[in-house]
Amino acid sequence: MEKAVKLDILSDPICPWCYIGKTYLDRALEQRPNHPFVIEWHPFQLNPDMPREGVDRRAYLESKFGGKDGAIKAYMPVVEHAEQAGLTINFDAIERTPNTLNAHRLIHWAAIEGRQTAAVSALFRAYFQEGRDIGDRDTLADIADSIGMDAAVARRLLESDADEQNIRDRDTAAREMGVNSVPTFIVASQHAVPGAQPTDLWLKVIDEIMATEE
Repeated sequence: MEKAVKLDILSDPICPWCYIGKTYLDRALEQRPNHPFVIEWHPFQLNPDMPREGVDRRAYLESKFGGKDGAIKAYMPVVEHAEQAGLTINFDAIERTPNTLNAHRLIHWAAIEGRQTAAVSALFRAYFQEGRDIGDRDTLADIADSIGMDAAVARRLLESDADEQNIRDRDTAAREMGVNSVPTFIVASQHAVPGAQPTDLWLKVIDEIMATEE
């Protein structure tokens, strides 16, 4: 790799499009092991006003989309794209829509230990495949342990208000910058790429970057 290129990703662990988008990106990175990207994940809460304990998912979706039929219709494209990406999202297992502030704090602390992408992957898997409540402190401490972090330290931090304002401020800064949906990928601090982009697009971006460095 001749030159590192920053790839900033704004995401929320309960955003299915973020999970799908990461999967497409991961496939491109696997096909280009010498890719130039240095990845950093940034917080964006889809539901910043969500109660800290979260809410019943079915009631939340039906309220948001105007009833059961509206919720089903809204999620049909998600299911279709997840299948295209080779992902199985177990929506039936998800009982609560959590507040993701604590999950974003865990991602922030994981970054300090060089485990940020591992934390993001573990949170997506816990929520979308296992139906776990990723707003719950015990669940988050267990996820921290699963990626090699100290669960006891994570638990103590989660019981405090450490870095809460940091996450809120970064979320606000993203919105003020014009980001209104996730995932949003920012290449080299210049080019914003919104949405879950297919693997082929990422391969093209990587190849173009690497060609300019030759």
